[in-house]
Amino acid sequence: MLLSFLQQLLLAFFGTISFGLLFHVPPRHFAACGIAGAAGWLVYWGMMQLQPSAVVASLVAVIPLTILTRVFAVTRRAPVTLFLIPGIFPLVPGAGIYYTAYAFITGDSAQFVLKGAETLKIAVALAMGIAVVMSVPMLPSNLRADRKKQ
Repeated sequence: MLLSFLQQLLLAFFGTISFGLLFHVPPRHFAACGIAGAAGWLVYWGMMQLQPSAVVASLVAVIPLTILTRVFAVTRRAPVTLFLIPGIFPLVPGAGIYYTAYAFITGDSAQFVLKGAETLKIAVALAMGIAVVMSVPMLPSNLRADRKKQ
């Protein structure tokens, strides 16, 4: 079980970096992107062990992930989206989107509604978690910078 967990963390790390390549993240930020993705997946995996609900696990996992991306943005002097967009990649419900589309194409209305609703809930949970964290201002560093200018 530990080996499987470590494999998942490594796959989340390198998968996030690969997604960062797609979005032209500068190579000096690859490690930070990978850490953000792996941290999000670590929290998601832990939540799934405690409470097997993908919606709750996604909401709880995206909160520390977003906090970490904000920290990386400040410390590395880069836009937060540079770390956030690749970082949420392991949490995006890609399989749910696929199965929803597959059920729609095959005409399985019940499965389409079931998978579609679950996928939508996960997507909304991710968006809500990001919005909550991003709405909290980072006052201490901003106040110090403003005081130095005066």
